[in-house]
Amino acid sequence: MKKLIFIFVLSCIFSCSDYVDKPKNLVDKDTMAEILADLSINDQATFMYQNKNLEAGTRYILKAHNIKSTDFVESFKYYVVKDQMKGIADDAQKKLLEKDPKADQYIKDKLKKDGNVPSFAR
Repeated sequence: MKKLIFIFVLSCIFSCSDYVDKPKNLVDKDTMAEILADLSINDQATFMYQNKNLEAGTRYILKAHNIKSTDFVESFKYYVVKDQMKGIADDAQKKLLEKDPKADQYIKDKLKKDGNVPSFAR
């Protein structure tokens, strides 16, 4: 009886290896990086204009990429659970630095001054 319970518990543990199923409309990694880069620019605008509702900017970004908000959220959850979000975020950061070369130099100078230079800034 103990062996049967042990086998049952063991089979339940291994059968539940995926916490999130792959979404039907999964946003590819490159598009996800572009969206995250655009959302970070929108977030900076929100920081600058604190008393304004800039939710329309988020809707515009998703519409510009032809992505539904539910698809974005489900894809985001999927990539986080699959431990792929760090790579996507690094790609988004590279895209941001390509869009603004002055920011690239500012970040490099600031990081060298602090002594903590990540691999993308070298």
